[in-house]
Amino acid sequence: MQVVPKVQGKVGLLPRTIAGALAYFTFIPAIVFLTLDPYRRDRFVRFHSIQCLLLWLTGLVIGLAIRLLALVLFMIPVVGVLLVSIISVLAGLAAFFVWLVVMVKTLQGQAFKLGILGELAEHYAPPL
Repeated sequence: MQVVPKVQGKVGLLPRTIAGALAYFTFIPAIVFLTLDPYRRDRFVRFHSIQCLLLWLTGLVIGLAIRLLALVLFMIPVVGVLLVSIISVLAGLAAFFVWLVVMVKTLQGQAFKLGILGELAEHYAPPL
């Protein structure tokens, strides 16, 4: 098991952990952090901003897939509506759980990677 050092210190006006966690509230702070100078130079904040944007993009793709699946499932009289409802609720709960985990891990000062999204974010957030 590797011991990963926790991030400390400040970037700009905010502690690094708070800035990283703020990136996950919506995609807007993530874009702002990637454009403003003191934040875009910090690897921790940049990593979480990029991972947030990738997470939003993945959520949009999954939402579109559920919407297309709903068109097909609505053809089944009673069960179709029930299946779409169950799938939508489960996808929403999964998204909330993932968001909660990345928020807690970021506030703890850890660069928590979300599988492929984390690898991509790490690749696009090299040290400056």
